[in-house]
Amino acid sequence: MSRFLDWLFHPRTDGHSAIILIRIFAGLVFLGEGILKFLYPSMGLKRFTLLGFPFPEATADFIGVIEIVGGICLLLGLLTNFWAIVFAIEMIVAFLSTKISLYYGVSPLPAPAVPPLAGFWAVVHESRSDYSQFLAMLFLLIAGPGKFSLDAFMFPSKRSIN
Repeated sequence: MSRFLDWLFHPRTDGHSAIILIRIFAGLVFLGEGILKFLYPSMGLKRFTLLGFPFPEATADFIGVIEIVGGICLLLGLLTNFWAIVFAIEMIVAFLSTKISLYYGVSPLPAPAVPPLAGFWAVVHESRSDYSQFLAMLFLLIAGPGKFSLDAFMFPSKRSIN
């Protein structure tokens, strides 16, 4: 357990400096999506209500706060492994809660703006952001936050065990 906690809170920081680009990409997406949950009910409360989440208002607010705080932390490279795990799980839940019903054509959410409206290709099209964010989180878990991160500043000697 202590080895996991060490890895979780002390990520490798010797990665390429270009890793910051992945952190910026992912951090800005999560930050923006978190803010949207508070600005537009269709992205927050209404969406979680339609999807059947318990306590949809509290759930939407909680997820919005997590996305804002975690997005900022990814931008800064702070607690990168922790946030990458949180967001990877969030992407799995988002995919399962929205794309299965889309595949079968019974989604409670508004249909996509253009065909395909259901089935395999609708899921492929509507999942592009979920896949991108999930894979970005896996990348950060493997590569670490990079040299230009608060994690690197706080833990400069952490090296890869490869």
